[in-house]
Amino acid sequence: MPEPDRSSLSAGRGLHRDGLKGWPDLWLLPGKPPHSPAAAMAPPPPQPDRAPDQTLAFSDELLLRVLAYLPEPHLTASASLVCKRWTRLSGRLRRRLAVRDWAFVTHRLPYRFPDLAVLDLFPASMAAPASPSRASPVLTCGAVSLTLDPSADPPLGACRFLPDDVLDRGLAVVAARFPNLRRLSATAASESAGLMDIAGGCATLQELELHRCTDLALRPVSAFAHLQILRIVAASSPLYGTSEDGGVTDIGLTILAHGCKRLVKLELAGCEGSYDGIAAVGRCCAMLEELTIAEHRMDGGWLAALAFCGNLKTLRLQGCARIDDDPGPAEHLGACLTLESLQLHRCQLRDRHALHALFLVCEGARELLVHNCWGLEDDMFALAGLCRRVKLLSLEGCSLVTTRGLESVVTSWNDLQSLQVVACNKIKDEEITGALSELFSNLKELKWRPDNKSLLAASLVGTGMGKKGRVFFKRILPGHQRVKGTMLNYPAGVAA
Repeated sequence: MPEPDRSSLSAGRGLHRDGLKGWPDLWLLPGKPPHSPAAAMAPPPPQPDRAPDQTLAFSDELLLRVLAYLPEPHLTASASLVCKRWTRLSGRLRRRLAVRDWAFVTHRLPYRFPDLAVLDLFPASMAAPASPSRASPVLTCGAVSLTLDPSADPPLGACRFLPDDVLDRGLAVVAARFPNLRRLSATAASESAGLMDIAGGCATLQELELHRCTDLALRPVSAFAHLQILRIVAASSPLYGTSEDGGVTDIGLTILAHGCKRLVKLELAGCEGSYDGIAAVGRCCAMLEELTIAEHRMDGGWLAALAFCGNLKTLRLQGCARIDDDPGPAEHLGACLTLESLQLHRCQLRDRHALHALFLVCEGARELLVHNCWGLEDDMFALAGLCRRVKLLSLEGCSLVTTRGLESVVTSWNDLQSLQVVACNKIKDEEITGALSELFSNLKELKWRPDNKSLLAASLVGTGMGKKGRVFFKRILPGHQRVKGTMLNYPAGVAA
């Protein structure tokens, strides 16, 4: 029998590989050695068994005690992602939360975080900004988003909030499921049903922050029996899209004063009003110790009503474009006899008559803080000499006050113990006189950084100057002496 032609068989195999491939060839990967079909279809080797979860032996109470030692960022970012059980337990340890989705409030919030004490609902109460076209940009600052329309006047649109009935339903859920809530930040609705539910369900609420407030929205505030800290952000028609007659006026302040007689801290942001509203707060809120007025739109004469605040210790003005347009005669102003701290932040201090009236009302203040205020020149700052009991002075960002103006005021205060000067560019080291040098040596605390070129702060390191009355156990730097009554060597150009 003739033998088969091997060349033809080899040619056939080559044709088979170059043409239609068999199944074993399809299983091969490029660059891998060939394997048999049985090896290719073999199951993968078994994976080694993972170590069992040792925390399953812990009870929920024991694991809660362990997780309680974790700081807040690790508790929410890492521990809650381990497993469903850790997610549920870490939610029980969470005490503070800022919500950004209102649907989460009504559906998942009570189950995910059942023991909250501080809750911020303001970011979630804002709806997505309406964009007229794809070309319209959206301006976002924190939780506030506004639509920019270049063809409109003004180009900024108003903030869009959820409907009032949706807000009330969410507040009703919070009132029913969080009876131990102590601090709440929310948006006031035109109706008072939601806040009334909070007042009835959260009996231990002590701090409340209300945005988009009007006079009618403050009616349910009187139902909070234990409220001690209240922050009110009045509704502004350009920002919140409310009517022109919206906002907080003397009517709302009177309702607030008669309803919240146990207030300790009160902040009024963007509120209107006048003498009558502030006087009602002072007469009724006898426990009020701290009053903050931010970006107010009050009528003239409200400064004189501060004399009715018989227990006021801190007065803070923030972002006020004006203090008081018409404070009235000086003999009718009165004074806050218990005031200890007067703080001015980002205020316009260009009205001499109003600033004079403010210092007269606060003449008993022991702390004076002026930070990032405009228009405070030497002649305006000289009015601070009316406060003769000042023990602490803090100047920051006051670029118009000079060294001479500072000296004329601080040398007239016999009780001054602490001085802080930061970012005041017209106060120079080379202009320090002997009177200022002697004052510096008698201070208990001195923070001197008027500008980046100041050398005095570096020369005082380790000398003990500005720390009179305190005991230090530090090695004295070489070349420095702590001898009472002896001035240290200043850099060149500084008077000794």
